[in-house]
Amino acid sequence: MHRSLNAALVGYGYAGRTFHAPLLAATPGIALAAVASGQRERLAHDYPHAAVLPLPDLLARPDIDFVVVATPNATHFELARAALNAGKHVVVDKPFTLTVGEAEELVELAKRLGLILTVFHNRRWDGDFLTLKRLVEGGELGNMTSFESRFDRYRPEIRDRWRERNAPGSGTWFDLGPHLVDQALMLFGLPLGIKAELAIERPGACTIDRFDVTLRYATLRVVLASSYLATAPGPRFHAVGTAGSYLRHGEDSQEHCLREGRRPGGDDDWGLNPEPGLLIRIIDDCEVSIEIPTERGRYASFYRALADAVAGLGPPPVDTADMVNVMRVLELAVVSAERGLEVTLA
Repeated sequence: MHRSLNAALVGYGYAGRTFHAPLLAATPGIALAAVASGQRERLAHDYPHAAVLPLPDLLARPDIDFVVVATPNATHFELARAALNAGKHVVVDKPFTLTVGEAEELVELAKRLGLILTVFHNRRWDGDFLTLKRLVEGGELGNMTSFESRFDRYRPEIRDRWRERNAPGSGTWFDLGPHLVDQALMLFGLPLGIKAELAIERPGACTIDRFDVTLRYATLRVVLASSYLATAPGPRFHAVGTAGSYLRHGEDSQEHCLREGRRPGGDDDWGLNPEPGLLIRIIDDCEVSIEIPTERGRYASFYRALADAVAGLGPPPVDTADMVNVMRVLELAVVSAERGLEVTLA
């Protein structure tokens, strides 16, 4: 047990409103004490006990233990640096920053100040990924030879939002890419090489809305892909090993639940993913498909782990080395796409 912590949220757009505020409010021992946002009326309705403050006033409050940065991607570096310099532990929504240089600077600053700095890589706690990770680490698939991970959408209309404008940090590679990269690195570590195609395929779009990125390992090929014009989405995961394959369609249920206003802890069905995956093996020259129940998703684990880390009772939910490595892959994929060739990691 540890004392209650006061959290401050910077930004109340989609990420702040859908993910961070509900998860903070649902975590025992954490209170959402303050928010920096222009959406005063909405916050007064949603979280009447949270003070709505200008950023300087929020950072100056001595009772704030940690700050969550949930603002447009291009602002992450400056806001995280300001919060660290104000003496606050910091959570940054993905992507951590826009460049490896920015990421390394923030990590060094946090280390020098003795503060926790972590990134909200929530897809580590998707039920389907937890299931896949268990299968891979348990040797159920044998030695891995190929892995495909997809996040497909059908969104043909161009929406007027910062994610779809021609600006630093916009586009689907910096929106969905960090999820897929972080999951791949958790399973397999850093690759030897990266070959990327980052494209604009929707008429009228002005930023990346499709990516196909290949990570090359010594004996493994990993493909990370996404399209905004996928009327028939591909499998979320297709993992192939020497002892079998794992195939999983559909997405984790937690984001949908959060959009509906449901929260972990108040719903017995929270995190349930009724659609199983398939473990496919060849036995006596016959293909055998075994249904694998999908584990419960556990987004609430992130802020519980953060509370323990602030109290000195455990590590942060996402390690700083992992955060920088994700940025390294994101950045090198852009270089690969610009040059039209594979780039290698030093």
